[in-house]
Amino acid sequence: MNSIHIKRFGFACGITGMLLYLGCVIIMATVGREGTIQFFNNLLHGIDTSPVIRMHVSATEAVMGLFEVFIISWLAGASIAAIYNIMMHISRKPSKQ
Repeated sequence: MNSIHIKRFGFACGITGMLLYLGCVIIMATVGREGTIQFFNNLLHGIDTSPVIRMHVSATEAVMGLFEVFIISWLAGASIAAIYNIMMHISRKPSKQ
């Protein structure tokens, strides 16, 4: 098997995280507080999210959150790719008997 390009996989994970974040923004902007609570309660198998839902998020907070999600997702993706590559390298070494 080939190795995974760490930076590219990290970037793909970062963009995916940003898309999920933007999906949350769209949900909050279109369905209101009660719809947002219902959506996330269903998504999280009935956990009550009403105490943590805050509908009044400034544009600055939203943009900062978008960048933070990208960075965290990039780091997670790069870590997964790096660990995968290391494990592939280890499994290719012939065992000494």
